[in-house]
Amino acid sequence: MEAGPGGDASDTRPRQVAGYSKRLLTTAGLYGANGSGKSNLLSALAFMRSAVLFSHRAWVPNGGVPRQAFGWGPKRTKPSLFETVFLVSGVRYQYGFVATDEKFIEEWLYAWPHGKKQTWFEREDDKRIKFGDQLHGENRLIEEVTRPNALFLSTALQHSHNQLQPVLDWFQSLQSVAVRNRGFFPIWRSWGRGTDRAIAELLDDNILSEPLPQTFFSEEEQDTFRSNFLGLLKAADIGIVDLKVITREDDDERGSPKSHRFLFQHQQGVDDAWLPLAEESEGTQKLFRIALPILQVIASGGILIVDELESSLHPALAQQIVRQFNNPSANPQNAQIIFTTHDTNLLGTIDGAPALRRDQIWFTEKDSMGATVLYPLTDYKPRKPENIERGYLQGRYGAIPFLSDFSIAGD
Repeated sequence: MEAGPGGDASDTRPRQVAGYSKRLLTTAGLYGANGSGKSNLLSALAFMRSAVLFSHRAWVPNGGVPRQAFGWGPKRTKPSLFETVFLVSGVRYQYGFVATDEKFIEEWLYAWPHGKKQTWFEREDDKRIKFGDQLHGENRLIEEVTRPNALFLSTALQHSHNQLQPVLDWFQSLQSVAVRNRGFFPIWRSWGRGTDRAIAELLDDNILSEPLPQTFFSEEEQDTFRSNFLGLLKAADIGIVDLKVITREDDDERGSPKSHRFLFQHQQGVDDAWLPLAEESEGTQKLFRIALPILQVIASGGILIVDELESSLHPALAQQIVRQFNNPSANPQNAQIIFTTHDTNLLGTIDGAPALRRDQIWFTEKDSMGATVLYPLTDYKPRKPENIERGYLQGRYGAIPFLSDFSIAGD
């Protein structure tokens, strides 16, 4: 997410961070026609996270690698390559792996702790892993218990490899909303409980019998969440004036943890009405779903990926969310958001400057083989006064469906 060259000197959206010479961006929006593969990038990140955090401790030992390979032609049996470059505490890392349906055939990790590249390890099929002199710890012992369908990095996580902990923490910090992959686990910090399932439980009338972990709901966290979430609700102008969390100790013999239920107060004339989340509108439920990870990732840093940001959200609210991430004062930890969307309002303006810079806009299309091609708006070098929203809708940058005339037959 590198910023492009030039730009207005007063634009504070690009960030200069320790450990990298180029300015970086906190936001990336992906546009494209339905079926163009926008979600593939998000799913790839989800799979990487799943493999790093769970391939050693949770995947079936002889069960292969649960990848989703390319679906067409001979490439279905070809290996899949995943790689990401990221910064943690001023250190640049480059990590990746290659997987087949049966096992991982390559894995590598490079680091730049002092601005100079170091090879920490390289793994190639059934050969011995090559460890760099700069990677300390019980590397050979961990290698001995690394299964063919588990990553060395994942195995190191379970064996408390201190030097690799920042890399593992980065994958742990990834959060998601509505991404179709089991690799993401939610704000509740409960292993195996997905975000969608957690929200579904909140919408259940029997929520009090489905306790959520206490860790998120300490008194301090409740107060912070309540204050920040209320600010987001008021910005959305949906008529909610207050929020409270009902906490109950379960008194059964098993000593189950506390359970929680959210109630929202609406101001209707002189009457105050409190409603559970299950009775709120789809838009409010969607806002609740996305607000939890937004507030956590902005508070602590990390990356949030969202599939279809605009779903059930007013365009002005989607713009407000993007601007929260782009604003250095509101986002001091340099949290990042990567999202797919069809909302062209983010390409134009509602009030003032566009929410997205031109180098924050990406497109997806399918090539002749059916594979997804990802490319940035800046490839087209649009002129400064060019209306990006109009140009996109007119097909100037591709990434829109080709529609033919059609009609619906009647009686």
